Amino acid sequence: MIEIPSDLHKDLVPLAFLLGSWTGAGVHDFPGAEKCNFGQEVSFSHDGRDFLEYHSRTWVLDSEGNKVKPLETETGYWRIDSDRKVEVVMVRDDGVVEVWYGELADKKPQIDLVTDAVARTAASGPYSGGKRLYGYVKSDLMWVGEKQTPEVPLRPYMSAQLKKVVSPEDVERWAKALPDDMPDDGIAFFK
Repeated sequence: MIEIPSDLHKDLVPLAFLLGSWTGAGVHDFPGAEKCNFGQEVSFSHDGRDFLEYHSRTWVLDSEGNKVKPLETETGYWRIDSDRKVEVVMVRDDGVVEVWYGELADKKPQIDLVTDAVARTAASGPYSGGKRLYGYVKSDLMWVGEKQTPEVPLRPYMSAQLKKVVSPEDVERWAKALPDDMPDDGIAFFK
């Protein structure tokens, strides 16, 4: 369910599908790193200003789905203009800062991003750019990331499928918003 908070900045309404906390799993595979399954927690929040705040944590999973060790952490800010152009500033725990530009697709909740600028600390590994695709598909947030280094051409390296985390407060609020004339058996609702 996409909910548009009353205090969401009007410019961010097209990005409302991202809001909330998401959790799920995916696959990480890039030359020079061990291929693995990973778990992920993502949050998109707002404080009434013209940007979304973004946080992502990933960790390596063992064959039984247990957390083994941290993989990557990102934080950033997402904006959109009246022409559906999206800009993202992102910082990663490995010492990389990125500026991403892209676009919200027409008539569907899908965002294509590409790096415009990359800055790296001396401690970070080689990295020269990337692409990302985010989409809201059947109530899930799905994404795929591509990256390149001076040695490896642009290629997919991470993808995940995330489910929205629903709190008991969300369920209570939704229940209170149901119409008073709901049928007792619930079946008539679907006719």
